[in-house]
Amino acid sequence: MTMTFNKETFRGDYSFYNSPAAIRRFPFPFDRDDYMYSVNIEPHKGGPQGSVFERRFDVDEHYVAEMEDRAITLSHDPMRCQSLPHMAWAGWDLLELIMTCKSEDYPDLFTLHRDGNRWRWVNRPLGIDDSFTFLDDTTLPCGPMEYITRQTQGDFAVLDQRDSNLWMDAGMVTSQADWSLDFDIGMNFFEWHAPVPRAAEMGVFQRALKFLMNVQQDTPARRLNWTMTVNPRLDTSPETYPEWGPEKRSLTPENIGEKQFLRVELQSFWRLPRSNALAFPIRCYLISLQDLVTVPKWGRRLHRVIRDLPEDLATYKGFIDNRPLIVDYLARFDDGAPTSPGIYPDQDLRGGAIP
Repeated sequence: MTMTFNKETFRGDYSFYNSPAAIRRFPFPFDRDDYMYSVNIEPHKGGPQGSVFERRFDVDEHYVAEMEDRAITLSHDPMRCQSLPHMAWAGWDLLELIMTCKSEDYPDLFTLHRDGNRWRWVNRPLGIDDSFTFLDDTTLPCGPMEYITRQTQGDFAVLDQRDSNLWMDAGMVTSQADWSLDFDIGMNFFEWHAPVPRAAEMGVFQRALKFLMNVQQDTPARRLNWTMTVNPRLDTSPETYPEWGPEKRSLTPENIGEKQFLRVELQSFWRLPRSNALAFPIRCYLISLQDLVTVPKWGRRLHRVIRDLPEDLATYKGFIDNRPLIVDYLARFDDGAPTSPGIYPDQDLRGGAIP
């Protein structure tokens, strides 16, 4: 496999961009023309060739730039990575999981050599070649969770399972959609989801918790979540709201296609073998409206979803005064034609028509 990594930024001049191939494989989250919460969980057994679901931990053209952005965020705020003392084994579990998956799924990019507990990890895109002793923290430059998540796209919550609940007791969170690891650390599943409107009375999280607590080793699951954001910024945390909050009011009819982004999280769930913790990777994908509408099905459907979204959900999903602008822009790309079922374009991932 050959892969070219973009030279881009997720702050400042916002030079982020998606290639045509990245647009086609974007994980569009709507399988119908309307939206309401659902558990929305399915087995993570791979997906169509070329999709973001194909491999266990997706690596794409944004990899190097995302890791550079993570390093910037951590240099400003080291508390974006935290692990309570009882989560030490879970950190090593996560390191082993990611190294194993990446070295098997991307052997040209990553290599893992094991000789008993003496391991050597080679990450070619980032120029890393480290030898260490597995389960010995002193042989790594930082803790095992921090070490491997500084090299893996997406955020990571590592959840301890006890007292018939899941507890957010460790994490690496630098690309979240307006929530704070420093605030949520040590909370249980219902506490950190408390701000979500309607979900509690609908029983969504009760069903999700029951499912997640029964995730077994070697049977990972996944779901998609979404929100809206202005500009391709990964770090939209409460801690940095003064930097990105005012940008929400920078939209005009002339720039909305370029500046308004759909932000989609590919969330997956993995049972870790030694600790019995649940790893919860949250991979963020960004696409501008002007790129999204190049897929006609997506342009039609997103217009209908956002137009008809209940007001409280619209507020939670990142709309303030910008929904009329977004709906007006997308209406230009909605000719009223019916849309096909499912999330994929009406072309395959290589750009050819689906028969």
